[in-house]
Amino acid sequence: MPFTCLERFSTVADRYDVVLCDIWGVVHNGLAAHRAACDALVRFRAGGGTVILITNAPRPSPWVIHQLDRFGVPPAAYDGVMTSGDVTREVVAGRNGAVFHIGPERDVTIFDGLGVRFAPVDEAAYTVCSGLFDDTTETPDHYRDLMATMRGRGLFMVCANPDLVVERGNELLYCAGAIADLYGSMGGEVLYAGKPHRPIYEAALAKAAAARGAAAPAGRTLAIGDSLRTDIAGARALGIDGLFVSGGIHAEELGSRESASTAALAGIFANAGITPHAVTPRLMW
Repeated sequence: MPFTCLERFSTVADRYDVVLCDIWGVVHNGLAAHRAACDALVRFRAGGGTVILITNAPRPSPWVIHQLDRFGVPPAAYDGVMTSGDVTREVVAGRNGAVFHIGPERDVTIFDGLGVRFAPVDEAAYTVCSGLFDDTTETPDHYRDLMATMRGRGLFMVCANPDLVVERGNELLYCAGAIADLYGSMGGEVLYAGKPHRPIYEAALAKAAAARGAAAPAGRTLAIGDSLRTDIAGARALGIDGLFVSGGIHAEELGSRESASTAALAGIFANAGITPHAVTPRLMW
């Protein structure tokens, strides 16, 4: 399937009423806002569009909104935020038993107010994975023995962030999805709370409909993101257009953060088995 290369979002913005926009890699890089992307979303909303920021961050949306403020993302750039942490909280609220948490201490806000009891792996009823304990030094290989222990006990895992890697500045760091995929490859049962799976999109579209007063048709809805595996695959599964930001986590693979050749793009799309509706190096108006 052919794809369109866009320099500016403004050339197609009037085709859409709702944008479901990825955050990390599109709106900011984990350290600071991408000003051009924020400006594009502000202008889209000023023209009557609705923007829901949708992220695999393993934290509740109020925490993410606070982070957006800290990075300099203007509130005028979005109507609402939906996180995989929000979906994870719904799953945890519906389950019983103690939790073994895999992830850094900063992620424990995902459990705030849920009355969760924590336990070590040999006593827990199930596992929630929000990331690596230390994503600056560890890789998924460090978790093989732990996954084998969990598999031996038949523990169910909730993956609070299905991303494999994330961009922090110019570095790529492993995420919870890499641990969950390892566990799944060993025969473990995993529920993925975020993109590309349907629950997070349904919740985001409900927020968009509430903001607009009515649901937008699928043909007037666009997903924007820098991950083929999550953002673009999620758009395809939902039956909506996907705009791929090539200057994000795939930039190194493509050989450029500023632009990528059509041949390079076609190659990674073929390898991924998915082609977006359109491609842009960076989101800008």
